[in-house]
Amino acid sequence: MPEIQELTNSDDEYQDAVSSDNDATAQKSSSVDANSNASIVDEIIKQQNDLHLYEECDDSTQASTSGAADGGDENVPEYAHDDIDEEAMKEKEKSMTHEELEANKEKAQQMKLKANELFKNNEAEQAIDIYTEALGICPTTYTKDRAVLYGNRAAAKIKIENKKPAIEDCTKAIELWPEYVRALLRRAKLYEHEDKLDEALADYKRVYELDPGQNEAREAMLRLPPIVEERNERLKAEMMDKLKDIGNMILKPFGLSTSNFQMQKDPNTGSYSINFNQNAS
Repeated sequence: MPEIQELTNSDDEYQDAVSSDNDATAQKSSSVDANSNASIVDEIIKQQNDLHLYEECDDSTQASTSGAADGGDENVPEYAHDDIDEEAMKEKEKSMTHEELEANKEKAQQMKLKANELFKNNEAEQAIDIYTEALGICPTTYTKDRAVLYGNRAAAKIKIENKKPAIEDCTKAIELWPEYVRALLRRAKLYEHEDKLDEALADYKRVYELDPGQNEAREAMLRLPPIVEERNERLKAEMMDKLKDIGNMILKPFGLSTSNFQMQKDPNTGSYSINFNQNAS
């Protein structure tokens, strides 16, 4: 599996994406500005030696990550307060004025910017806390704002090797904003790292549908299918061996074995038929 580069970049892009009040025409325009802003952020973080999802480290780097490379999610903080009760938020928002909601949106925006700076300064854990606080006040009607907050929090979790919760945050972001390419690509890479190749390939395909110029997605669509096919064939062979062992155990009292039964595959339908051979050795 190739090294996954620049997976942990936090996104600033939603500042432009949500200025359109969610209409379709403005979404298209805002995505251009978003890509420009995201490129700037990527360059800044790249210069700051951003952490990769997994990499070969020297001893000093491994020590600085508190054993995350060896222990994975087990050795990193579990953010029990991550869950946001959006239904309760919606109920509360019903009694709030437009001005109050806008004030909360602006406050969440400022908190997001503060968390982004913490992220860029390798203070991912503090960034996670502030992204979470922002999610607790950002109005639920501003779905793209909330999507990018989840996406940014996922990036921060990746940076401290908290990958499974990062997948959950990416999924929440995509639920809120199905065309959120950066979150889809981030989740695809996470899925691939977790050896969930079918899920990874589905996300890469979706990324390519939304952005045909996305080179990583195009490369993955060529690279992963043969790996998935080889894995499936290996799993099928392992399953057949186990079934044969069980079959032999059951048939042994009758003086038979699975060698007495031959499976033949129909090339047209792909289905199998079983033939009995009394004299099989």
